[in-house]
Amino acid sequence: MKPRLYLETTIPSYLVARRSRDLRLAADQETTQEWRETERHDYELFISTTVLKEVRRGDPACAAQRLAWLAGIPLLGDLPEANELAKHLLRDEIIPVVAADDATHVALAAAHRMDFLLTWNCTRRRS
Repeated sequence: MKPRLYLETTIPSYLVARRSRDLRLAADQETTQEWRETERHDYELFISTTVLKEVRRGDPACAAQRLAWLAGIPLLGDLPEANELAKHLLRDEIIPVVAADDATHVALAAAHRMDFLLTWNCTRRRS
């Protein structure tokens, strides 16, 4: 049985975006492409309606490419425990309110007992 992996929106976004001039971002895009080519099939992939909502934003041509890349990947359903966890993550400021969709991604992956959540959407919290 393959490990279950939740794909957060940054993954399809990095796969279809024009190469960045920012060296760090370009390296992340290249790493994402390499993952797609060499490791993607080692996992059972899942997304959510939140991922679909986010990939539809922005340039229509890029949105269409992102949606095409995600075609056929199963959707995780909403669960009451995911909704409660997302509220907790936001209420306790574990994830900032401006990143409410990110709280949803984390909560869905946890509630559905995904083995992995794949994302580039991470920043260091400074105290």
